[in-house]
Amino acid sequence: MDTAPIFDASVLSERPWENIQALIDAGDSVELFSYIDQMSPTETARAISRLSAENQGRLFQMLTPSDAAEIIEDISDVQAADLIDDLPPEQAAAILEELDSDHLVDLLGEMDEEDAEAILGRMNPEDAEEARQFMAYPADTAGGLMISEFLSFPADRTIAEVLKDLQENREAYADYNVQYFYVTDNEERLIGVLRMHDLLFPKRSATLESIMIRNPLKLAVESRLDELREFFEEHELFGVPVVDGDGCMVGVVLPESVEEARRERTVRQFLGFSGIIGGEEFRTMPLLNRSGRRLSWLSLNIVLNIIAASVIALYQDTLAAAITLAVFLPMVSDMSGCSGNQAVAVSMRELSLGLVRPNELLRVMRKEAVLGILNGLALGVLLGGVAYLWKGNPFLGLVVGGALAANTIVAVTLGGLLPLILKRYKMDPALVSAPLLTTVTDMCGFFFVLSFASAILPRLA
Repeated sequence: MDTAPIFDASVLSERPWENIQALIDAGDSVELFSYIDQMSPTETARAISRLSAENQGRLFQMLTPSDAAEIIEDISDVQAADLIDDLPPEQAAAILEELDSDHLVDLLGEMDEEDAEAILGRMNPEDAEEARQFMAYPADTAGGLMISEFLSFPADRTIAEVLKDLQENREAYADYNVQYFYVTDNEERLIGVLRMHDLLFPKRSATLESIMIRNPLKLAVESRLDELREFFEEHELFGVPVVDGDGCMVGVVLPESVEEARRERTVRQFLGFSGIIGGEEFRTMPLLNRSGRRLSWLSLNIVLNIIAASVIALYQDTLAAAITLAVFLPMVSDMSGCSGNQAVAVSMRELSLGLVRPNELLRVMRKEAVLGILNGLALGVLLGGVAYLWKGNPFLGLVVGGALAANTIVAVTLGGLLPLILKRYKMDPALVSAPLLTTVTDMCGFFFVLSFASAILPRLA
């Protein structure tokens, strides 16, 4: 009779993915989960990423849904979604039902709509309907970040009744992040909150309404991420209740969920500035998928650079007559671009904090134009002086310095306005501002240098 090979713990490799592979081959599911469970989340993510797609599937086939869910919680949403996506819908549904509601929604949001719906169709109908409702909220709002695992009771309940409910449902509540108990009226509107120790000392016959903290702090379901961050900076709470338009409680947002969302947004913005389109990229993803994500950005940059280079073609005779200008062309465009990116960063920050709105174009233009003039003149004098000292030609310094001053004004003003304009038209400022600004500053920089030089070409030759 065939038997599964026995895993020899004495020959553990320094590469954890090799040990996981050996445990999979040995068919030892208990030892497999025990080994993975003692690894850090970073080690777990790295080890699983080194397994082949076939062995990743075998790994999750061997684990119980509860054990598989614990592993899923240790890896990034993108990596987890790829793993879940490769499993049969029935198995994927069983694993996802073990996750907290916010994590479940995050994973489904990373999948194609068709795949997500296939999994939802095999989940418990109540859990699936709740997940669909949560998925309708934008990811960076209280609705998109909240969890549904909270405890609320009617105001007329007594402490004895609440304690009895906690005892009878202790297994169901064991995985809840319970720090507060919420009190609702007959229409499930939030009217009060209790801390855990508030249940310990009053008489058992006391009603929740008589001991609750009235008018509790709460946030609307559409509250944005920065509003949530500011709330938890001001109030050191373990969670905040979320209510809908009727004042009914629909969930709880935890401070750790807000911090995680902020980190993810920072990563997305960094990837966008770096030219990675479509979210996170891992080297374990399919080659064509990764190539397409990068080419979509690089192809756009080819077009934008051709536009900027066309300005040089228009003035090639000027450039040929005063070849020294070629030294200063990249300097003018680069320094102006740096100034413009500073303005972009300030506008992005003020937009995220709610300090400026997309329709405040005139205010931002006025503020940045004044700063652009001041910095443009300072940088223009500096670079013009360098050009004069190098070649001893004051007209060369005038052309270079004047071009840098003019281009800095354009770059700073445009850099301040671009994020607002893009936000107003529902485009991603973090992704689009940089290439547009770079193209404009290159094009204008070349234009200013070469057009100024053409006007006084005899004095430059």
